[in-house]
Amino acid sequence: MNAFLTVIPIVLIRYGLLNVINKEALKRASFFAPLIRREKVAFWVYQITTALILLYLLLLKIKTDSEWFYIGLIIYSLGLILYVVSIVNYANPKKNGINLNGLYRISRNPIYVAYFIYFLGCVLLTRSWGLLLLLITFQISVHWIILSEERWCIREFGEEYIKYMNNVRRYL
Repeated sequence: MNAFLTVIPIVLIRYGLLNVINKEALKRASFFAPLIRREKVAFWVYQITTALILLYLLLLKIKTDSEWFYIGLIIYSLGLILYVVSIVNYANPKKNGINLNGLYRISRNPIYVAYFIYFLGCVLLTRSWGLLLLLITFQISVHWIILSEERWCIREFGEEYIKYMNNVRRYL
């Protein structure tokens, strides 16, 4: 089975579900905070690794001949579930635009956490070392993107976001 099939749900969730729930949230989801220094490089690494992961999945096959398939399927499914929940939470921010509900109460970055778990599931389903290397590179770049987003959130939401940062972890 072609591993690119694993991409279909994530695309439908991102562009279908988010659009159905809140069209404005779909616009917000495409916004990247202003970047400085290393964050600009990280942004391009993030974009390129995302494209490479998706294209690489087009070339890979899901391997069903061992227990890794079941482990990968569980992790992949968990990533999708977390992604759906985080997208629903993202689509319903407070009136001022800050997200503090649902998974955002336990992680400042539930969408990125869901992406990581989802892609890790894809790595296990395909048992691809190349995909794992792309995922690690992707995740390192995500850290820098998150730093730019947090700087923007502090400017945008001020003390409310600083209090939130002090109470909620960056990752899970």
